[in-house]
Amino acid sequence: MVEEKTRTSGDSPREQTAGPVLPVINADVKEVQPAKQTIPSFVYVVAWISLSSSVILYNKWILHTLNFPYPVILTTYHLSFATIMTQILARYTTLLDGRKTVKMTGRVYLRAIVPIGFFFSLSLICGNLTYLYLSVAFIQMLKATTPVAVLLSSWALGVSQPNLRVFLNVSTIVVGVIIASFGEIEFVLVGFIFQMAGIAFEALRLTMVQRLLSSAEFKMDPLVSLYYFAPVCAVMNLAVCLFWEIPKVSMEEVYHVGLLNFFLNGLCAFLLNVSVVFLIGKTSSLVLTLCGVLKDVMLVAASMLIWGTQVSGLQFFGYSIALGGMVYYKLGYEQIRNYAAEGGRQWAEFGNTRPVLRKVSVIVLVVFTLFFLLGGLAPAYAPQAANQFVSEAAGKMGITTV
Repeated sequence: MVEEKTRTSGDSPREQTAGPVLPVINADVKEVQPAKQTIPSFVYVVAWISLSSSVILYNKWILHTLNFPYPVILTTYHLSFATIMTQILARYTTLLDGRKTVKMTGRVYLRAIVPIGFFFSLSLICGNLTYLYLSVAFIQMLKATTPVAVLLSSWALGVSQPNLRVFLNVSTIVVGVIIASFGEIEFVLVGFIFQMAGIAFEALRLTMVQRLLSSAEFKMDPLVSLYYFAPVCAVMNLAVCLFWEIPKVSMEEVYHVGLLNFFLNGLCAFLLNVSVVFLIGKTSSLVLTLCGVLKDVMLVAASMLIWGTQVSGLQFFGYSIALGGMVYYKLGYEQIRNYAAEGGRQWAEFGNTRPVLRKVSVIVLVVFTLFFLLGGLAPAYAPQAANQFVSEAAGKMGITTV
């Protein structure tokens, strides 16, 4: 009989516990799901474009159409409204919690915030004065030179080093704007000077802000910046309008505009600053650049439709050059090529999945382009010929025209 052998080891037997020592899954703990974005990015884009365009058109309507020629008073009101609203948001919401990380002292406020606020006030005053002389369409064309002004001011203040290649790139913008200026039908030199001065002041402000934000302890979003800049700008603008416009304005002119209009105008201007914060946080710099170009084009079209602004073919040509130069300067050749290739692929895929909708989109785009071009060219060249043709035809039929 073979003796059964058992294998033993020097290790002591392990005690068995009632449950697993290292549980893999705990049924009592729910898996944490990543927070889903409830609002799509395009909502922020639409909101920013709508508010930005509305502020410009609203200001033009109040200053020009409603005959309230007091841009400094309007600017002071906007800044006062923004000061009150930012104080309320700082107290009752978390939108301005970013200010707690900013090491703001009295010395920093006087040496950095006040000078920036000074140029901010000048840019706003000059920008609103322009609406009294120039059309919204031509103003947007002139604003295309802002990147050029910012580049030159950054070189002048030593924020960046001069670069001939970059200068040649932005020269395309200048050439386009010059061509558009020669094509302007209702050119007013005073308005042109105010607009270019406003762009220069804005460029200095942006450069000084860039230098301030280069320090990590002064990082702030646009809404926090407004929290610090709005009070000092409101005081500066108030000092100007106390001697310039308040002695001339009457309550009849204020009531003619309407208190409700003033409130909605100030609210729209403030919400624009709020929308910028969300747009930057939810999208990229590319989206912001392209949205700015789209907004400018839409404002030109709106100026033509609302006020019947006459835009010549030379202006369209020059403005197209300026916009193309601005996009190239901000994005660069490589990014433009990559995004163009990606856009072509997406467009081809869209045509394969929804061919009917793509054809409709092309037709709508062509019709809108023709309407945009002919609507601007026709008022400048067609009225006299059209009236002469109508008069001759009516005379042949024995009809008297007025």
